[in-house]
Amino acid sequence: MAYLLLALAALFWGGNYVIGHILVQYIDPYGLSLIRWGGTTLLMVALYWQAFCRDIPLLWHNLGINLAFAFLGQVSFPLSLYIGLQYTSSLNAAIYISSTPCLVLFINYCIFHERISARNIIGVIASTAGVIYLAFSSAGGAGGMHAFGWGDVLTIISALSWAFYCALLRLKNKQVSNTSFVAFSSLLGTIILIPIFLFHAALATDFHGVIYRLSPLVIAGILYLIIFPSWLSYVFWSKGVSLIGTTRSEIYTHLIPLSGGLMGIVFLGNSFEGYHIITLLLIIFGIVCCSTKK
Repeated sequence: MAYLLLALAALFWGGNYVIGHILVQYIDPYGLSLIRWGGTTLLMVALYWQAFCRDIPLLWHNLGINLAFAFLGQVSFPLSLYIGLQYTSSLNAAIYISSTPCLVLFINYCIFHERISARNIIGVIASTAGVIYLAFSSAGGAGGMHAFGWGDVLTIISALSWAFYCALLRLKNKQVSNTSFVAFSSLLGTIILIPIFLFHAALATDFHGVIYRLSPLVIAGILYLIIFPSWLSYVFWSKGVSLIGTTRSEIYTHLIPLSGGLMGIVFLGNSFEGYHIITLLLIIFGIVCCSTKK
């Protein structure tokens, strides 16, 4: 069951990269994040009201770590992604997220002092090299190594936020249900996003409202973000991690670039370049090094 939950969560997140890339053409990315998590909060509190009320004392008691979860998982991860998708392809963004298992391994070593072998170190270096190479290649065009593109920088920040979120999940209170945990994180994330959105709206010279153009496609896209990569993916992922652990769960992150990349190529016309292949080979090599003991 854990493996199915993790696989479904990753597949839904893969769609988030493609749908997000489409929606930022019609909705302000700050407004999109606020709509996504505000809608998710209302949906989850309505569905799990009794469990949510029962778990509120425990959630409030651990407010500090829950704020960290909300900032990383509901604010930094999606917001930097949606802003970055205005300047880079969904394929690039999906490939960056595939480096998170190696990053989680490194974070676990630094924060929780988990043992890391020479093979693991090589894996982290290879995966990181792949990410940096892709960012330079995308910015330079046609594989030229010139400068980072802002879209790539922001989607790398998104991947780092997700890596820290996953690494810290071990600190989640085991007595709290996964649905209450995600609902409370969504609520905190929405509260954090409100002043960020208002600050952006007040200062941005090119701000033209939250939704530039409303259509059935935009509404369907918003509903997808609320139901699948927000409600179901976060609940499924939290449950899967609680069953088999952070390190083993992170391998399923690589279904995100697989599904998101393929959908980006099919539906958005993203081109698959030679530097994508080199990056994937480096990251896959890193995954193998970080996933095997011998």
